[in-house]
Amino acid sequence: MKYMSEYRDPALAKKYLEEIKRTVSRPWSIMEVCGGQTHSLVKNGIIDMLPDKVTMIHGPGCPVCVTPLNLIDKAVHLATEKGVILCSFGDMLRVPGSEKSLLEAKAEGADIRILYSPLEAVKIAKDNPDKEVVFFAVGFETTAPANALSVVHAHHRGVKNYSILASHVLVPPAIKAVMEDEESKIDGFLAAGHVCTIMGNTEYHPLSAEYKVPIVVTGFEPLDVLQGILMVIRQLEQSKSEVENQYARIVREEGNTEAQKIINEVFEVRHQMWRGIGEIPDSGYAVREKYAEYDATKKYEVSITEAPENPLCISGQIMKGIKKPFECSQFGKTCKPTNPLGAPMVSSEGACAAYYHFSGMVEA
Repeated sequence: MKYMSEYRDPALAKKYLEEIKRTVSRPWSIMEVCGGQTHSLVKNGIIDMLPDKVTMIHGPGCPVCVTPLNLIDKAVHLATEKGVILCSFGDMLRVPGSEKSLLEAKAEGADIRILYSPLEAVKIAKDNPDKEVVFFAVGFETTAPANALSVVHAHHRGVKNYSILASHVLVPPAIKAVMEDEESKIDGFLAAGHVCTIMGNTEYHPLSAEYKVPIVVTGFEPLDVLQGILMVIRQLEQSKSEVENQYARIVREEGNTEAQKIINEVFEVRHQMWRGIGEIPDSGYAVREKYAEYDATKKYEVSITEAPENPLCISGQIMKGIKKPFECSQFGKTCKPTNPLGAPMVSSEGACAAYYHFSGMVEA
């Protein structure tokens, strides 16, 4: 209970935990889809406080981690060989490519800039009309509206030297892929609250019905995660499989319809490669032909050979929930945040980084 004194409401957290212990009667495996939830579980000691019968499985919910290796190589190539101003959210910079990361390319002189919003990249393009500007648009459905809006914004203002290198991944197809993987044994899911804030809950009802699993949309505070786990266990113990919304203070059933409109205006659904996992059908967004001039993949014909992953890295098994980070022979040894073999060790939402920083399993 040493962690609970730091919770927003320690008494309520204790109540949820005690009810979980009273309710669970047999072993259950629950996957939290989002890396933000993984960090909350590990950082706040929830993993250690849960009863032995409850196993939390860490899912593929880190878009930085699943961005294809060759796309990172393409971003590096655009910055180093094409001379573009490459803009990105900060958590992409240290993710290893086949030869170097964007941070290493920046250290060698490439013009790579860390931004908080893709709209900043449009302004950079407008202010530098003699330079091409590319925004590395990575994320779940959560960041898709802002990235789509940057394209519309550039189009309306006639900014022709701006484009996005899109690597958007979608959560429901990933859940489907996990359930259909013969090695994965998942009894229920915590769905990502920020994704459902945009997309709503409607896509999860068919999944829950088809695979007979409870799916609880959950926030990221310790209290959110504990209550979400309790809601999943209640369903499992009662042999139910429904979609419930723990994050009701934020998430509406229909989601943010205006955000969905801008996504659908710029993007269309496509098959998507997930690093360490492989191709998942209908699991990504591609820029529509209407906005092809803002699609860096089409604007720059860059042929990047698909390089093999580091053979020592088991990130694919970790992101599918088959293994935990500490089960990797390289964890905390050759693979550290300062020298990552794979993206889950360096991303702010990566499971390996969460265990490295917060689990106490690595010697100082």
